[in-house]
Amino acid sequence: MTNKRRYEDRLVDERRLRTYLASELGDTETFAVEWHQEGHSNETLFVTWGDRELVLRRPPPGETADTAHDVGREFRVMDALQRTDVPVPPTVLYCEDDSIIGGEFYLMERVDGDVVRLDEPERLATPEHRTELGHELVDSLAAIHALDFESVGLGEFGRPEGYLDRQVDRWRKQMQWAAGRTERPEGLPGRDEVESWLEANVPDSPEHTLVHGDYKLDNVILAPGTPPEIGAIVDWELCTLGAPLSDLGWMLLFWHDDPDDEPPIPELMPSFTAREGYPTRRELAARYEEQSGIAVDHSTFYLALATYKLAAVCEMFYARHLAGDSDDPLYAAMDEGTPRLVAYAESVIEGSEGW
Repeated sequence: MTNKRRYEDRLVDERRLRTYLASELGDTETFAVEWHQEGHSNETLFVTWGDRELVLRRPPPGETADTAHDVGREFRVMDALQRTDVPVPPTVLYCEDDSIIGGEFYLMERVDGDVVRLDEPERLATPEHRTELGHELVDSLAAIHALDFESVGLGEFGRPEGYLDRQVDRWRKQMQWAAGRTERPEGLPGRDEVESWLEANVPDSPEHTLVHGDYKLDNVILAPGTPPEIGAIVDWELCTLGAPLSDLGWMLLFWHDDPDDEPPIPELMPSFTAREGYPTRRELAARYEEQSGIAVDHSTFYLALATYKLAAVCEMFYARHLAGDSDDPLYAAMDEGTPRLVAYAESVIEGSEGW
């Protein structure tokens, strides 16, 4: 039996899942589970239940850092956003009993459309549609930040005061957790300098809003057809109340606009957004400011924080690879990927990268 098969078997006990779903949704003769391997954080499985196409989300098996992979949080926020202007998949149920499949999980309806990762859909490959896609992405982010979170029951969803200080501390601890398991002989050159700069340069954030925490192009589902339209925003596990520009910095980290260079992690960060028609980072930031009414200040800090956050995430990926708790080839590549991100964070701070 291959390692791949053994890892997949750890994701779900199909017999127990079927029994549980029959008790919650009513029995059916049609049941199938398929592991979706495109994501890199929580595990996603497609579940056919009668004539319903569902998506199951669960944490990865094995040891994870504290607060990572919080699918219960992800379910709660999507459930609260069901009847708002923020598009999310219809939620079905949440199960915190880890005896069913070996971990907590939730189910949502599957939304038809495209998740754009490393290349654009052919139907959008015109300068006009590329511009519209960039605008749609920014406008949907502005809609998240404009939401009256109190009115949907998310007023106690986070502690916005001190959010940025806690973000710096949180991702430093996540990096520390991962680095303690990867035990690189030479460490991560530049890591201490980046951490010190972030701690010393946390800006004030006069605004606080609902923040997605992982908002980027491959965490939206583009509805079929043209012009481009976002059918659903997914991956809300890091959602909280905090500084909205942290979302903008994260989104722009994954928006490449230099045709003469490649992003630090080509396996995660698409380069096609440098093609004709796509707005630049600077243009997207200007549109966000116009749509949200929030001044885009301290761009160096927000981009450096986003880069360091991604470096911590990638080092956690690498730790899971070394522990045998992932079958994702991307995780092994973070042996070299994390150091490149730390170096990129240094270049952001030094002013050679940004928006």
